[in-house]
Formats: sequence, C-alpha cells, structure tokens
Amino acid sequence: MRFIVMHKVDAAMEAGAPPNQDIVSNMGALVQGSLREGVFLNGAGLHRSARRVKVQAATGGAEPHAKPGPYQGENELVASFVMISARSLDAAVGHAETLASSLGGAEVEVGPVVEPWDLGMMTKPNAAPERFLLLCKSTAADEAGDTGAHHAAAARALSERLGDDGAVLAAESLAPSAKGSRLASAPKGQRLWVDGPFAESKELIAGFSLLQLPSKAEALAWADRYAAILGENEVDVRELNEP
Repeated sequence: MRFIVMHKVDAAMEAGAPPNQDIVSNMGALVQGSLREGVFLNGAGLHRSARRVKVQAATGGAEPHAKPGPYQGENELVASFVMISARSLDAAVGHAETLASSLGGAEVEVGPVVEPWDLGMMTKPNAAPERFLLLCKSTAADEAGDTGAHHAAAARALSERLGDDGAVLAAESLAPSAKGSRLASAPKGQRLWVDGPFAESKELIAGFSLLQLPSKAEALAWADRYAAILGENEVDVRELNEP
C-alpha cells in the first residue's frame, strides 16, 4: 500500500524563520534510513504561503483568478497533487490554471519546492530547474467516491500540454479522507490520531512524504516518528490511489 504523510505549516515557517537545523538533520536521517528500507518513495517541502499562489479556474465564462499569498488556510483538504518543473512561478500558475480547468473548476495551490540549497546544504547549481507543487483541493465529488482516474487524466493532459515549457515530475491522487487519519493537538498538550472523514482542513500544507508500507498501522507508526521530529505540527496520513 502507498500513503502520503503531510505536515502543516507553523508560525515560524510563515514568519520566514530559517529552518531549524536539528529538524533538518533528524528528518534527513529518518528519510535516508527509510530509503534504505524501501519505505520512502518521494517527498518535498514547500516555501511559506507568501511565496505561493492559489488559482481558481474559469467557470461560467469568468476569467481564471489567481490569488497570491500570504494567506490563511481555507479549504486545504487535498485530492491530488502534481509536481512540475517550470521556468518561473508565473509559468507554473499558468499550468495550474490549465490543470484546474481540466478538473472542472477546482482550486489549485501553487507552491515553490524547497531545494537543498534553500536549506544551506549545497550551492545552487547554474541553471537549476525550478520545481513547483500543484495541490488540487478536494471537492464534494472527490470525498464522495473514487475520482482518482479523473485526476490522473488531468495530470496526463497537463503533461502533454507542457511541451518544452516544463515537465510533470510526479502525480498522485488521494483516496477520500474517510480512509485517512490526522494527528492533531489536543487539550493539555496531548497528541492523538483522529480518523477521517474530515469535513475540512484549515492548516496549509508545508510538505509531504510518500511511503510504501504493508498497512495503514505501519504508516501511522512512521508518521509518529516524523511528527516527533517536527514538534506540534498537524500531520495527515492519507491513502494513495493505485495507478
């Protein structure tokens, strides 16, 4: 089974504080160990919302609407994502408009991916490509049933339209949140897992990890280790649809 573990933003991140080096080091160790075990498949972090853009596709003859950050969380429940390379944020926003239209007017959030040079781990290579995560937000139809094929078709259509202007690097759709769980803060500083479905999510996504594990219980155990490194960030574990 494949799962996505998503952690949410915190105040320090939104304020533009430099990354906590203990978190970077400990998360790196967890990921490297999980890679060796064949558990970790992919992952990325996103820059704060001040560097993101939310796109609402054109509907009923209206023009597409792009809302630059910073912003507070609204509908942050994710139905699918597409990671792309693009020449600029403006180009990525244009591609997000195409994706949103293919999905029938869904909202798509465009987030620049945090690269190793952003964390001070290496020097930025010359002509390094820019990567962006397009987060497609859930609709009632996504939560009501299996719309994975629809999202996969939209990602394929985007890939075909990109041509030489970029590339689709990864694309996944999520099962309805009824199959998911959330690690949230509770009174007296406790933390507990809450099973879906979730009517909404108000917390912005800060990053994700894709895992291959035999069961959801093992995915939750991995996410517990992940959350312990991060601190108080809310964490969601969602099942991925199979290709």
